[in-house]
This record gives sequence, C-alpha cells and structure tokens, in this order.
Amino acid sequence: MNNTLGAAIIGCGSISPLHARAIAEMEDARLLAVVDIDPVQAAQAAQDYGCEWLTDYRELLKRPDIDIIHLCTPHYLHSQMAVELLNAGKHVLTEKPMAQDVASARFMLEAAGTARGQLGVVFQNRYNDPSVQIKEMIDSGILGDLLCMKGIVTWTRSADYYSNSSWRGRWATEGGGVLINQTIHTLDLLQWFGGEVSSVQGSVTTDVLNNVIEVEDSAHACITFKNKVRGLFYGTNAYLVNSPVELELVFQQGTLLQRRDCLYLWKDGQETLICEPAAAGGTGGKSYWGTGHSRLIHDFYTHIREGRRFWIDGAEGIKTLELIAGIYYSSGRRNGVAPGQTI
Repeated sequence: MNNTLGAAIIGCGSISPLHARAIAEMEDARLLAVVDIDPVQAAQAAQDYGCEWLTDYRELLKRPDIDIIHLCTPHYLHSQMAVELLNAGKHVLTEKPMAQDVASARFMLEAAGTARGQLGVVFQNRYNDPSVQIKEMIDSGILGDLLCMKGIVTWTRSADYYSNSSWRGRWATEGGGVLINQTIHTLDLLQWFGGEVSSVQGSVTTDVLNNVIEVEDSAHACITFKNKVRGLFYGTNAYLVNSPVELELVFQQGTLLQRRDCLYLWKDGQETLICEPAAAGGTGGKSYWGTGHSRLIHDFYTHIREGRRFWIDGAEGIKTLELIAGIYYSSGRRNGVAPGQTI
C-alpha cells in the first residue's frame, strides 16, 4: 500500500521554492506537479523539482494521486481556488493572507466546514524559536500576567517591486498594502500572544509611494484585547532597508524582547539571552521571512497523515485578516472598532 502523499504547488513565484524544498525533505511525500499560467515559469519549476507542469489548476481537481495542494498565488486567487479544491476533496495549504478580504475568507471557511480535506494557512512565524518560547512563557505564567506589547516592522519596497507586478499595490487584487502583505505575520503574532481582540484603532497612510500604489505603505494601530492587554503596532515599507522585526512583551515580573531573531529577558535590572535561532541552513528565501516555513509544512503533513485537525486552519487564519480590516476601517475615525464587525 502506497502511503506517500502526492502534492502540487499552484503559483511558481518567489515563495514556491520554500514549499518545494519542504516537500522534498519528507520521505513520504512527493511533489507531482507545479502549476502556473506562465508556461515558461511552470516548465522551469518542473525542471528544477523533477515533476510535471500545468497551466490550468483545474486539471488537479480530478487527480486522485494528488492529496495536498499548496496555494502560492496572488491574494485575490486564493479564495476561488481553495473553494474549488476543497470541494474536490483536496487538502489545501494557502500562503498568507488566506484571502484578499474578510468576505472571501468567510467563503473559504464555509467550504472548509463541509469538505473532506483540510484548509491550512501559512503563518510560519509562529514556528520560529523565539515565537514558540514567547507563547510558552505566556501560557505558563512564569512571568506573571502579560500587560502590554508592541511590534515594529520597518522594511522597504521599491516602486519597481509594484510596477513590475500586475496585482501588487491594488485593492482589488492585493487587498491592501503593507498591512496585508508584509506586516501580517507580526500582527498575527500579536493577536496570537494577546488572545481575543476587543477593539482596534488604527491609521494608514501612503508616505513615499503615492504615485505608485493605490494602497498604504505605512500603518500604526492600538489594539485592545479582552484581557485588557494593550498592543501597539507600527509597520512601514517606506524605510530604506529591511530591518529585523522587533517585538517587546511586558509582564508583571519581566520583559521579553526580540531583536534580530534572538529573544532576551529583562528582569531585575539584567538582560539575559534565552533563545537564539538555529544556524540558517539556506532556506532559499529572504532572511527576514524567518525560518518557520519548513516546520509549518512538515507539521501540516503530519496532521494530514494522522487524521488530526491542523491548528492554523481557516478559523484561525481569518482572525488576523479581521484585525487588518479593523485597522483599515478605523483609519480616519475617532473611535476604535471590533474586528469582524466591520465587514
């Protein structure tokens, strides 16, 4: 009996090699096909990974040899593709965001609710060593109650990054700017650490790319959680380098600080390094993407093999999308809004 999980990747852009490498690392999984509307790009990926290539993802719907499909496509394609694939009985692992807006994400949730296959969302930074350590310390209460936290992302995206793409920088296809694309992982960590959000007040601006994009390149927000924790967030693509993400979490009995993917504890007037990432082994991605992609993909496959529900599913993935929608909706308004109630 063949227990190998057959896989396919739709979208052969910059993120797809991380998915292909993770699949190749597993003995009981095999990448059988890649799909892209660009036949040259699809053929090159197929040559690189030793599989077949297609230009129409619908050819996967009736393929009994393909169990898991990775969506590495532009945001606006996630919902339609995921629903069709789920309805065909496939397991779907989609890159973030799960959709370009909350309404489309809810459409995916409905399909996942009745599907044989599972829907997973790639929030790989939850698997990074500092993130795991932070969550464990929050849950254990070792430092007392969490009081407040902040996340800061200062990255850069050039005009060419947007002008060389037909879908980036547009509301209809990307669904937003820096919030929904670059800083979504940091916002996801903040809501994962803080718990259920009660309200958010935010502001978005376009500071340097006004003549290039429709969407924002900078944003800030004040997030209030139901447990009274306060989270502050700032993110921008208007910097001139991609700086490491900074996180700070203040507890009753100490403060955790993440800098350059290392985690420090400030307690009793002393700072101690408590977690540092393993030596990078060449993930094939950009350094500021983090190292969690392979771990998340392996974990998703393990859940599929064992028949267990993957923990970052659609219901979990939509939380950050609702938070982002709340920031957009509250921008320019005097009062905060509750995520999920604005759409």
